[in-house]
Amino acid sequence: MKMAIIGAGKWGRALNHAFARKNDVVITSRHRHEDLENFVSIEEAMSREYLVLVIPAQFARRWMEEHFVDRGQKVLVAAKGIEIATGALLNEVFETFLPPERLAFLSGPSFAKEVMESLPTALVVSSLSRDLAERYAAALPDFIKGYVDDDVAGAEVGGAYKNVIAIAGGVCDGLKLGNNARAAMISRGLVEMARFGVHMGARAETFLSLGGAGDLFLTASSRLSRNYRVGIGLSQGKSLEEILEELGEVAEGVGTARALHRIAERDALYLPIAREVYAMLEEGKSPQKSVGDLLQS
Repeated sequence: MKMAIIGAGKWGRALNHAFARKNDVVITSRHRHEDLENFVSIEEAMSREYLVLVIPAQFARRWMEEHFVDRGQKVLVAAKGIEIATGALLNEVFETFLPPERLAFLSGPSFAKEVMESLPTALVVSSLSRDLAERYAAALPDFIKGYVDDDVAGAEVGGAYKNVIAIAGGVCDGLKLGNNARAAMISRGLVEMARFGVHMGARAETFLSLGGAGDLFLTASSRLSRNYRVGIGLSQGKSLEEILEELGEVAEGVGTARALHRIAERDALYLPIAREVYAMLEEGKSPQKSVGDLLQS
């Protein structure tokens, strides 16, 4: 497959490493990266038939408006999040630019560092077009097992929501609340995620899959997760600005927490963990107070 990776951050580079095993791959981003031998201009990348978009959720719509020229390309979206301004899932954002039959979405437990090291991984490609999902899954290297399904909403909710629960996981471990507390928080987080997903049109069983429970368990319990490290910072009394400056990367859970808060207010949804994460991030609520309120809610 003639493929272009759009986005040269850690995850974009990891996917570049992975897909280049079997395919003719180029990579591009806003800034040139001299260390990438297959780096090309955005215009050249747009000429490829298969695109892999690794653009942070809150910038996806603007990037598409500024750069996307529809030449019949197929697109695999490898970012995760919910648009703050509209509450739209990423599939809803991208469907304003091309038909759903040419869109696929990548999810599943996958740290960029381990993909770069070619360690065994399993991912899900979700699309309304089974043929397209199977094409992208078949393009994955031998060290990644690819599964396919058609629950796009489930993949998008799982990939976005787990980042918010991961912030709570970091708070839990940063406060040294113990294994019992972390297990309770993650399992209740899974219930909360599934409840929200069904509200957004997803199938409940999707949240017991790689893109739901699998991604959640990984992200909410490891320092390799940017969002988990945001939670660690909150537990240490740091401001959000200080945490993000130290992180030096996009933590999608921050924007997703804002989006979930808006949707919960609009639709009167009970999302207790997401509510407390939002309160810590945006209202300056102390992690200790949030833990206490969760125990009583």
